[in-house]
Amino acid sequence: MTETGRTATTRRQVLAGTGALGLGIAFSGALSELFAGTAAAQTTGRTGYGPLVPDPQGVLDLPEGFRYRILSREGDPLRSGEGAVPSNHDGMSAFEGRGGRVHLVRNHENRHSGRIPVPAVEGLTYDPAGKGGCTALTLDSRNHVLSERVAIAGTAVNCAGGPTPWGTWLTCEETEDKAGTNGYAKDHGFIFEVDPVDPRRTGAVPLTAMGRFQHEAIAVDPRRGVVYETEDAFDRPFGLFYRFLPDRPLGGRGSLRAGGRLQAMRVPGVPDLSTVQDTGAAFDRVEWVDVPDPQAAQTPIRLQDFGRKGITHAQKLEGCYWGGRSVYFVSSFARTGDGSAADHFGQVWRYDPERRRLTLVVVFGPDTDVRLPGESPDNICLAAGGGLMVCEDGSGAQHVYGVTRRGEVYAMARNRQNIGTPEEPEFGEFAGVTFSPDGDTMYVNCYTPGTTFAVTGPWRR
Repeated sequence: MTETGRTATTRRQVLAGTGALGLGIAFSGALSELFAGTAAAQTTGRTGYGPLVPDPQGVLDLPEGFRYRILSREGDPLRSGEGAVPSNHDGMSAFEGRGGRVHLVRNHENRHSGRIPVPAVEGLTYDPAGKGGCTALTLDSRNHVLSERVAIAGTAVNCAGGPTPWGTWLTCEETEDKAGTNGYAKDHGFIFEVDPVDPRRTGAVPLTAMGRFQHEAIAVDPRRGVVYETEDAFDRPFGLFYRFLPDRPLGGRGSLRAGGRLQAMRVPGVPDLSTVQDTGAAFDRVEWVDVPDPQAAQTPIRLQDFGRKGITHAQKLEGCYWGGRSVYFVSSFARTGDGSAADHFGQVWRYDPERRRLTLVVVFGPDTDVRLPGESPDNICLAAGGGLMVCEDGSGAQHVYGVTRRGEVYAMARNRQNIGTPEEPEFGEFAGVTFSPDGDTMYVNCYTPGTTFAVTGPWRR
């Protein structure tokens, strides 16, 4: 193992005034590497859009010139007539349709105690006892909802996922519950493929070879077909970062059912990623170790025997996306009080498969002077105008933050929907941030109360 860049660059902290507390953040040199080879690299992404303007409706604060449309809210009737819009809106992605249409696939992270379950639909239900799943919306070119229907039902704790190069959504169960636990009739902890146009093409088939664990998100290498997976395990020794080598790489819809090999990442000399605190720290010769039992029949994968060298763990492995020639993944936070080896308020890691190099690209706190109440980055995506959009998952006021290519941080949206009390306000986290194929609309969910927004405005400014 070699390590480079640990002190090669000076830590740079840029704080933006947002009308709330500033966000402390440090970057490894220029942020441009995150966008190399992507559409976002062709645009400036240099500044934010100004201060947030309070929404007189008390729903969503945005910068001047931006506006929102509520596409869907939990409890409202599904346009398909299949039941009510389920609760707990989470991961989401947008797909291009014909005639300017956009197809949204949206996760519902319902546990066994979920408020409003995803309605069971014949042919689309995995386990009748599961309350999670996905719904699919079709929008016209002006973001009017043309249809809204169940895409998959009977799953559990559908947290995040990711799109495939062939235009489907992989939805991930963030649980390890087996049949007989919490009333479930089948084992859970799998990935399912969802067709956004016609969900019956994919049905409700678990992709068992991709592992049974507390899945969070995925990203697909568009050249090799390798699928990278994050695990958001809630207790020690915390989750792993995986890759799945399909037997039919890039084979299109249904090809992942053919199976493949699941491996976990080992960074020699680094049993816990939280101990790496300096942006720019890089590790060569990253190893990938076959998972002994991907089905976790007796032992959760993160507790299985990976040999005398062990395996690399990290707390709160969440967002995951492909950019340029690399995969990026997020560790939302790490706390020694929870059993992590060190503290931080968020990391973004980059893995380059050609070089087998892992680099810490972005660090959020805790050694910054100004902190948010939550400071925990969760879902991330490339912004239409260049830079990142980051969903905050913490306490107190919740934001979608933009990060420019120069490393400046600005508030893009603030949730004003109070789910607490006037004396102790609490606001639902943001999730599922994604952009329309033409880049003109940002779609984002509020987890509670479950709300899906379309945000339009001068994105190219």
